[in-house]
Amino acid sequence: MRTPPSIVRAAAAVVAVYGVGAPPCRGQDAARPPNVVFILADDLGYGELGCYGQQKIRTPHLDRLAAEGLRFTQAYCGAPVCAPSRCVLMTGRHSGHAEIRGNREVKPEGQLPISAEVPTVPAMLHEVGYVNGAMGKWGLGPVGSAGDPNAKGFDLFYGYNCQREAHTYYPQHLWLNRERVPLDNPVVPGHGRIASPEEGYARFYGTEYAPDLMMARARGFLRARAADGRPFFLYLPFIEPHVAMQPPPRLVDSYPRDWDVEPYLGGRGYVPHPRPHAGYAAMITSLDEHVGSIVGLLDELGLAAGTLVVFSSDNGPTHDVGGVDTTFFASAGPLRGRKGSVYEGGIRVPMIARWPGRVAAGAVTGHVCAFQDVMPTLAELSGARVPDGCDGISFLPTLLGRPGEQRAHDHLTFEFHEYGGQKAVRIGRYKGVMVNIHRGGDRIELYDLDTDLGETRDVAAEHPDVVAQVRAIMATDRSVEPDFPMEAFDHRR
Repeated sequence: MRTPPSIVRAAAAVVAVYGVGAPPCRGQDAARPPNVVFILADDLGYGELGCYGQQKIRTPHLDRLAAEGLRFTQAYCGAPVCAPSRCVLMTGRHSGHAEIRGNREVKPEGQLPISAEVPTVPAMLHEVGYVNGAMGKWGLGPVGSAGDPNAKGFDLFYGYNCQREAHTYYPQHLWLNRERVPLDNPVVPGHGRIASPEEGYARFYGTEYAPDLMMARARGFLRARAADGRPFFLYLPFIEPHVAMQPPPRLVDSYPRDWDVEPYLGGRGYVPHPRPHAGYAAMITSLDEHVGSIVGLLDELGLAAGTLVVFSSDNGPTHDVGGVDTTFFASAGPLRGRKGSVYEGGIRVPMIARWPGRVAAGAVTGHVCAFQDVMPTLAELSGARVPDGCDGISFLPTLLGRPGEQRAHDHLTFEFHEYGGQKAVRIGRYKGVMVNIHRGGDRIELYDLDTDLGETRDVAAEHPDVVAQVRAIMATDRSVEPDFPMEAFDHRR
């Protein structure tokens, strides 16, 4: 089988830029800060991994990661859709302070950029000597903008700059830093329809599969770091299981044929698929294989003991579009809502951390944390200074099994500009939600998550004091962001 030319180019570039050939390092200097690999799934639901209760989809590598590390049950992403969630992760500012509060495209290719003056996780780590790589989907600023990955602290970026381009797994180009790299693919759309199965699905597949190319680049980065011994931060925002549904056929064939009575012809967006249930499961199993490949290579290179691996998802599971059936898979587990919602199903996500010898194997924590906490955690881990404006609290004590040293948030707040305008505040066991803000909604729903994880019973009338506290936080723990106005709250400042 011919090796795709982009993989050849990727391997050659790693050798040219970073130099490989020295024997892998098999030890770790005790004084050297640990490496960090942060793996981010795209639209993976809280209930879509075996270790979180999934019964149908195989995720053996992620289940093993949980068995060898710490599983979080109350971890939150940054926002319920891609760009704002990733902005919180990269900047440490919660969604009421972050610049990006919705998905907004910039032509010809990219999303609204993070400003030059806003510090990021990779820039923070760069200051203390880390080499930073990112392979996957960016979505926080076009090439050449202030939000370009190279402008925000990454030494090496390879993948999709633009979220829209990532709707197809067979793009005509990816980006290597600021170089547009053509791929050997015809135009393979991320959206389309067919009239009947007889029309066939061939036009929705190409030659060079972007996940394979990005995986090759990530593995090359790890081999280069093993050779030079420098501490590194590797950010892997993989595109699975975000539709379009274009998984490897071998994985589709591994799932039961009786799952799918009818094909998906494309009537609800993205691309058709002959076996949509099996196809969606295959996307998650493909993601699981990526994780297994990365963790296995860390073990092979002798880097595991010196590397913290964190896995999470950017938001909850997708709506039932593109052939996806979240009810069939119980994708959100016991949670209410999906992607685009500040109910738990849109923002509570799986999170797993593995660091052999430092993070206890098979542990589970109910510590409440969110994406803004990643920045101070990695600062404490690396000895870096936490940038001004960070809203997070380090969860390193939780990772290291020292709960008595762990600080807790007084509250978590979420502000989301899209889907009618939404806000949420979590205070201890209570969660306040406000929806349809752009259409005049200002009623606060209140849920007791300790007794009602599915947010089915509104207890606002029983706890007016908590509702008042939530309302005050919604009004004050935020800043005005001109690109994402929320008039009902902006005028109060």
